[in-house]
Amino acid sequence: MTLVQLEYIIAVDTYRSFVAAAEHCFVTQPTLSMQVQKLEESIGAKIFDRSRQPVIPTEIGVKIIKQARVILNESQKIEELLQEEKGEVSGELRIGVIPTVAPYLLPDVLTTFLKKYPKLELQIWEYTTERILQEMKVGRLDCGILSTPLHDGGVEEIPLYYETFVAYVSEKSSLFKKKMVTTDEVADERLWLLNEGHCMRGQVLNLCHYKHNQAGSGTFAYNTGSVETLKRMVDINGGLTILPEMSILGYDEDQLNQVRYFRSPEPVREISLVTPQNFVKKQAINALKMEILAVVPERFKTKKKKEVMGFEL
Repeated sequence: MTLVQLEYIIAVDTYRSFVAAAEHCFVTQPTLSMQVQKLEESIGAKIFDRSRQPVIPTEIGVKIIKQARVILNESQKIEELLQEEKGEVSGELRIGVIPTVAPYLLPDVLTTFLKKYPKLELQIWEYTTERILQEMKVGRLDCGILSTPLHDGGVEEIPLYYETFVAYVSEKSSLFKKKMVTTDEVADERLWLLNEGHCMRGQVLNLCHYKHNQAGSGTFAYNTGSVETLKRMVDINGGLTILPEMSILGYDEDQLNQVRYFRSPEPVREISLVTPQNFVKKQAINALKMEILAVVPERFKTKKKKEVMGFEL
């Protein structure tokens, strides 16, 4: 049994294809298949059911692959120790970020992060929370920048900041004349929402007392996957939407004139750096954490007098 063989069976399990696994591991498909077969012969058990398409692990194969992930993860910590000894941050860091965070946080973070750590190769994907968790658990992502708490025992959460939700109000709305708003007032308005699958949708529904609103005149008229589209819908069609505060930091005076903050306790979302349990690449992930904290406004770093909005996946 070799680490290479373990890497190959993990790849087959991840991609559910010997061809795709071979491409990922930069070897030919016959080479990978031969090594997997050798491993199966050495342990006296079939790891994969090759009669199924896509390929799936056998019952014992599921247990073997789970342990293989643990072994390979632990072996990578040796490289981490060597990097720490040299005092360098290098290698590859694969990050998943939810779409309601990525465009407002990453540009400022990446500008200085890449200059500080030129030996580190970053790969970044915008996915929903559920997809990021799945990708981390099969080893395709090293960490995620997500809204928490997730209530998932398979990951670790490192809270970074608490981002206030604000209302973006049409000039036609009755709330436009108010300096601040309450959640009850927002619940009575026409509300523009993100699509199903976005954690911020669930947070907004909790914030606006969805059950109460549902019994009213039916305010949920349109769904989109873009925060910027929500704002545009308000500008054209009236009503209001809920935005994360980072998204308004670059607004001009006219746009800010349509923003209303909530009365205390302010509704916020907790943004965290999320990793698999027993994760590796600690130096790179810690460097990312410090760079995020360096660009986030100071007022975001406390949850005093704020209410963290929950959600369900």
